[in-house]
Amino acid sequence: MKKYILFDHDGVLVDTEFWYYKAGERALADIGFTLDRDQYLRDMTQGMATWAQPVTAGVDEQTISRQREVRNVYYQEYLRTEDIEIDGVLETLDVLANEFRMGIITTSKPDDFALIHKNRSILDYMDFYLARDDYEQSKPHPEPYLKGLQRFGAAAAEAVVVEDSARGLNSAVAAGIDCIVVANEFTASHDFSKAIARIATIRELPCTIKSLAT
Repeated sequence: MKKYILFDHDGVLVDTEFWYYKAGERALADIGFTLDRDQYLRDMTQGMATWAQPVTAGVDEQTISRQREVRNVYYQEYLRTEDIEIDGVLETLDVLANEFRMGIITTSKPDDFALIHKNRSILDYMDFYLARDDYEQSKPHPEPYLKGLQRFGAAAAEAVVVEDSARGLNSAVAAGIDCIVVANEFTASHDFSKAIARIATIRELPCTIKSLAT
């Protein structure tokens, strides 16, 4: 029986995946480098994404380090100015809170995470969250979700992960946890064949989790 839900964050609870990509694209355009979106999505499944292409093309580490900081500035600009709400998130969390304990496992950096949640109530429903500085190996490594299980004191069979990317799905699967994938247009090309279920919107989540017990 499922008792615990571990949520991915970006693309599942807030609509930020695209804006993270746009911030990197913009930072690389500043130095005359064109980021290929399809390759970005392929690299993303391995936990690389923005910087894999310029590294392969021979852009030096000093330039990449500088543009990484530029990307971070652009991303926070988007977080402040763009609509990143996902319809139905709060209503769904309100329903789930009656039956499940919940936490967030995110690759977001703490500063970005704090900015996103400055005026939002998503965290009111969560027992805890783990951001990028809270573990050593990032997704698709299983460590982030294994640490989530440890925080709950839960067995893998008692938990379900909610993800929107192959990177996150593979992390959950490697940790031995069932994973439900919620559709995200930005990551639609990813391979989700290992998911236990796929849903079109987060509003379908309560019924989908209940169906896992039948």
